Parts: sequence; structure tokens; C-alpha cells
Amino acid sequence: MGYEQVRDTDPAVADALVGERQRQEDTLAMIASENHASEAVLEAQSSELTNKYAEGYAGERYYAGCGYADEIEELAIERARGLWGADHVNVQPHSGTQANMGVYLAMLDPGDRILSLELEHGGHLSHGHPANFTGKTYEVEQYEVDPETGYIDYEGLREHAESFDPDIVVSGYSAYPREVDFERIQTAADAADAYHLADIAHITGLVAAGVHESPVGVADFVTGSTHKTIRAGRGGIIMCDEEYADAIDAAVFPGVQGGPLMHNVAGKAVGFGEALTPGFEEYARQVVDNAEALGERLKEHGFSLVSGGTDTHLVLVDLRESHPDTSGTVAEEALEEVGIVLNKNTVPGETRSPFNPSGIRAGTPALTTRGFDEDACRQVADTIYRVVDNPDDESVKAEAAAEVSDLCAEFPLYDREDALVDFE
Repeated sequence: MGYEQVRDTDPAVADALVGERQRQEDTLAMIASENHASEAVLEAQSSELTNKYAEGYAGERYYAGCGYADEIEELAIERARGLWGADHVNVQPHSGTQANMGVYLAMLDPGDRILSLELEHGGHLSHGHPANFTGKTYEVEQYEVDPETGYIDYEGLREHAESFDPDIVVSGYSAYPREVDFERIQTAADAADAYHLADIAHITGLVAAGVHESPVGVADFVTGSTHKTIRAGRGGIIMCDEEYADAIDAAVFPGVQGGPLMHNVAGKAVGFGEALTPGFEEYARQVVDNAEALGERLKEHGFSLVSGGTDTHLVLVDLRESHPDTSGTVAEEALEEVGIVLNKNTVPGETRSPFNPSGIRAGTPALTTRGFDEDACRQVADTIYRVVDNPDDESVKAEAAAEVSDLCAEFPLYDREDALVDFE
């Protein structure tokens, strides 16, 4: 794709688009929330549905001309049910955060109570951070992981729920590397007679493939992103029992959104269809295997991993023990210079600041999409170690950049037919 039409109209934007495509080809995307969508998903998202307003739901639109929009939304819903087994699915949220907003609006009143994981312990802004609408609208208290183990303290969570008496307990996280025991969190919610919202934004694909426990049928509400490990069109999703369907749908539209982004819903439908093929389970298992291999090699190099390892798609590195003078910001910037793109991240017991934290977070979904196996991920870990150990050494970084370039050439993104997982 050369963006010829864009170039004819707006060369500056075309240059940036081509540059971004080349950047993705030439670097290793290791931000845990990122992935590479298939060209079929990208094509669906750039379709003429961009032009169509479809306020309302299939069969009950406020505008005419929505027959094909209805067909596509119904396909996305049907396929989502096939992937996650939910009774009711809403595929219209523009993002995972707006999916959470839909649940809050449907089930809570301003001033109601939310119990969720502290951001620096792996939680998310939309779970109650004071800078987010949740922290401004609701009364929030937050639980933490065990400082010694890095695991969720489920018994402490239950006791916290009993004492705080929340209206909703939130599970699901953005920087927690271990499998979540949704049943135990449901027990905590039950102890407080609270709703349970399971936000699986990061692990939608892992849950769909059966390589992570599912909260569907356990939690009252399950939300997620549709572009991370599930690798579909960019946006969000809400799943719930039929008894909450009307409240959820009304909260999404007209509660927090107007017209759905139907081109993104089309991308969701295509991506969900890809995830229903046999090859997707193999992909998801490889994501987890790759993360484990990455983490184990980093540990061999002396890095400290929060919780000691991973069960999921990401590792969270605490630099304070192995590299006390190197912040996550320094590590992130040095690694980006050589073509490894990951993110600085707070760690439990953070002693710096969110803007210059003590950790880095690295994920394997996008690497796995390119075809990386465990050996390739160990090679990446070796490169990460050398760069973080010598962030100011230009010769080390030059050598690392060459290694990254070789890996990108060995595992091209969109330039070869078998670069992405075979969905046939």
C-alpha cells in the first residue's frame, strides 16, 4: 500500500503514513497492548463504512440505509459469542475504556463505590484513577498485589471488599503478568453484594483461545479491547448475561456514544472470524510461550521480574535491583534507539514517579504475529540486556540495532505471504 490517493491530495500525510508503515516493518513492537492486524482487517477498517451513520442497533436504527451495517454488526456479535460464549455482546464501544464507561453508567450512580487494583500495581486508568472520569465520578478504593510475591492477595481483596462495601469490584489489568483467578474475585464481590466487572482488555485473545481462564459466566460483566491479543478491529466490547442486555445497550447508545464506528465494527467482524480458525489457538499459545521464554532469559541476565515470571503475554521488569541507576524512561529511550519499542512502567512499591518509573513492560503478541518463536524471543532478551546494561554506549547500540534489523528481515511483517499466522 503506497497511499497513492492520499499522496495526490496530501503529500505530508502520505509521507507520515509511509513512514509509520516502514517504522513498523523495521522495529520490534513489544508494547504489550499492541499487535499487528492482518491486511484483511486493515482493509475492512478503511472501507466505505467510514461514510455511514448507524445510530442504534441492528434492526432498530435511527437512519435509513443501514442494511449492510446491520449485517456486519450481527456477524461481529455472532462471532464474538462463538469466541467467548457470552449471552449478550455489544460490539459498539470505541475502546476498552468506553466499554468500561458503559458498564459504570448502566449499573452505578455518581458517588457509588468502585474497588479496583492500584495503577502502579498493574491496574488501569479507567478503573478509578483520580485523573480519569471514574475517579472524578465515583468513590474509589484500590487493592494491591502482595509486595513480596507480586501476586494478587485474594484473601486481602475479599477482606477489603467486606470493609469498603463497594458497588462494583473490578478485575483485569494492564500490567499484571499472572493468570487471574476470576472465581476468587467473584467471591470477594459476593462478600460485598457487589457487581463484578472483569476487564480482559489485554487478554481477550488468550481467553478466546482457551489459554487463560475465562470470566464469562463468572463475572457479571466482561469488557475488553478488540485489537490487542485478539488482533481484530480497533475498539472495545462488552459481554454480559441477558438480564443486563437492555441496560448495557442503552448505556453505550445513547448513554456514552453517538454513532458507532461501523468501519471498526467491520474490522472486529473480520478479526473475530480469523480468531475462530484453528490456527488462532496455536498463535495464542505461542504468545504465552514466547513471553515465558523472554522472561526466563531476562532473569538469566539478572533482571528482576515482578512476580518472578509470567503466565500471560507480558513481562514486567523491575530495574531497581539489577540497574538501580537506570530508570524505565532511560531504558525505554535507549531501546527505541535500536528498534525495540516497549514502554516504561511503574512497578509495585514504585519509588520514582509514573513519568520516570522503575520498570519496563514488554509483550510478545506483535512479535508472535511476525512469526517469532522462543529462540527468537531469547535473542531479543539478549539484546535488551546489552542495551539496558550500556544505555550510553554507542557501539553497543549500533550492534544491537544491526541485530534488530536482521530479525526484522528474517520475520517481515506484511512483505511475505506467510508472515502472519495462516488463518486458512
